[in-house]
Amino acid sequence: MFRSPSIKPAVTLGEMTKDPLLDRTGEPEGFLVHEGEAPRINATILSLVRNNELEGMISSMKDLERTWNRKFNYPWTFFNDEPFTEEFKRRTRAETNAECRYELIPKEHWDVPSWINNDIFQESAKILTEHDVQYADKMSYHKMCRWNSGMFYKHPALKDVRYYWRVEPNVHFFCDVDYDIFRYMRDNNKTYGFVINLYDSPDTIQTLWPETMKFAAAHPEYLHEKGAMGWLTDSKRRPEHNYKANGYSTCHFWSNFEIADLNFWRSQAYEDYFAHLDRAGGFFYERWGDAPVHSIALGLFEDASKIHWFRDIGYQHIPYFNCPNSTKCKGCQTGLFTDGEKFLYKEDCRPNWFNYVGMN
Repeated sequence: MFRSPSIKPAVTLGEMTKDPLLDRTGEPEGFLVHEGEAPRINATILSLVRNNELEGMISSMKDLERTWNRKFNYPWTFFNDEPFTEEFKRRTRAETNAECRYELIPKEHWDVPSWINNDIFQESAKILTEHDVQYADKMSYHKMCRWNSGMFYKHPALKDVRYYWRVEPNVHFFCDVDYDIFRYMRDNNKTYGFVINLYDSPDTIQTLWPETMKFAAAHPEYLHEKGAMGWLTDSKRRPEHNYKANGYSTCHFWSNFEIADLNFWRSQAYEDYFAHLDRAGGFFYERWGDAPVHSIALGLFEDASKIHWFRDIGYQHIPYFNCPNSTKCKGCQTGLFTDGEKFLYKEDCRPNWFNYVGMN
């Protein structure tokens, strides 16, 4: 089924007096395939999860199966740096009629690269901890960020997979989604889908943008003329973030939810970019996360119109929400951004995205 588009002007910073989620939300425009209309395409739901996160993973599965996947039965692919227990396999299989795949991450994808100096890491972690940077001294967290940034798509289990939906333990989905998300991505030529758009902590990524600019200067051929550079470099809304991050707004797609085309990460532009960042050492000497790394790459190397805000998918990862105004949603307060402290509202970077790109 095709829904014809209507042209919506970008929302400027001054014009966002009301959250667009308060407006009635329906299915996205474009080609949509509903249950029973066509077979599945080559895609998977993807989770990096430990055995001790089983209860949280079960909770996430229950929500996504209830709201979407029971209609389409896309496979679940679970990744771990340790073998999954039989209990983990048994209980996750019980939550879905879809195939479940359990994959061990190769040591060479997870281990600290040979060029990282442990003494420098320890000293850097100490300094970051003194600046209240969360997880700075946890090596496993740094390994996870690096794997999610540039190693996960190299796993043999994903070799022939085109699209994925990343799902973490202890997240919630609130709205019935009746169309095939992966076919929507393919049939409407979308590269990446997000729900929440935030500012990052500039103390974690002080050299990420300077290193990115070094790479961009060496490879201008990779920069897309219709990218989202304004969103990446805005200094009006949070000038202190831009200043501390040396030219980067710190705006990023919160990647605990991401629906994406794996071919973007496999592209020469992204592979070269990740290799440059990896050698620079910031995944360990700072705390570069996969969210800003993925977001910067998308903003520089992709046509921004191929990045889609899934406003119709109700979602929560503590402490933030995406809560649309839809009769298909239950248990999610329309327009709620956070149920945490009020100061968290300033972390919402959607106004910048709407200003520079629009509501694709």
